[in-house]
Amino acid sequence: MALPEPGPEPKLVSMQRPSSTGPFLALSVCVAALFCASLALGSVRIPLQEVATALFGGHVDSPAWAQIINQIRLPRAITAGLGGAALAVSGLQMQTLFRNPLAGPFVLGISAGASLGVALVVLSFGAGASTLIAGLSVAGGFGLTLAASLGAAAVLGLVLLISRHVEDNMTLLILGLMFGYASGAVVSVLIYFSASNAVQAYLIWTFGSFSGVTFSQLIVFAPTAAAGLFVAGLSIKSLNALLLGERYAQSMGLSVGYARIWILSSASLLAGVTTAFCGPVAFVGIAVPHLARSLFATSDHRILLPGTCLIGAALALFADLIARIPGSQVTLPLNAVTALIGAPIVVWIVLRRRNLRASFAS
Repeated sequence: MALPEPGPEPKLVSMQRPSSTGPFLALSVCVAALFCASLALGSVRIPLQEVATALFGGHVDSPAWAQIINQIRLPRAITAGLGGAALAVSGLQMQTLFRNPLAGPFVLGISAGASLGVALVVLSFGAGASTLIAGLSVAGGFGLTLAASLGAAAVLGLVLLISRHVEDNMTLLILGLMFGYASGAVVSVLIYFSASNAVQAYLIWTFGSFSGVTFSQLIVFAPTAAAGLFVAGLSIKSLNALLLGERYAQSMGLSVGYARIWILSSASLLAGVTTAFCGPVAFVGIAVPHLARSLFATSDHRILLPGTCLIGAALALFADLIARIPGSQVTLPLNAVTALIGAPIVVWIVLRRRNLRASFAS
């Protein structure tokens, strides 16, 4: 899927790289600050000095603080950062590929497929489903992740199989939505016949959370998400070419069919692995790409993709911090927080830009 350098297209050549330095620096500082805040704040407030001491293996005033930081908050913060970046980049790829401002990482039914896998586990385990969903058992957590991954992979396999015979991206988008609806219908039937405690456990999983991933699970989650982001980085030239239409991309020597498969694989891998480990976290994939386009004022993916990574990580860390309500024992549903943050962002950008489709060629 090698792609020659794009021709002298003013809409993509005017990168304004010097002006992007400031936003990148500000976003990097923001992510670092939110990461530190995620380690320090929660039901128990820990001074930043003690956080740094615990991370570097020094002596902490309270042994419980070291355990909270290293065993609970550190993997949660890493998961939030990676998960937010993965969902955001997945959404960026979907919006560019389908040239649809409302496309998101779950538009092809990947989230519904993962939910179907989890629903099958809930129905099979019955009374033990609540323990499995809560991730109290490492083996149970991996079993749940495997079920969600297989469900997402099944839907992805169907989409990739059909993509070889369908040339129109909009048709593929509609078919993906139908797969999602079909998977959701099966989930509804399974939940209808499940025990009440299993239904409750499944609903808790659908709320989304970054807190259930342990270091043993990060060994799987982190490399998989990194691999998806790496493939996304390799597809930057293809995404830039596709912005100007498939005919233009073909004229530049791009194999649109292979490019589509790689982009779909990367986006689905990023959305699928995040859903498997963290639940169906909503709105990050739709809102963040629009925010990145507005902030950097460009459609060039050489700037958008790393910018989207940083904004996605920052938004996920911020949402997770809000969800746990520092100083309180209460934890809000993550999906509710991301929707409350993401929806106003999209509304603001729609009102500000008035024509979202124009942002794909600005």
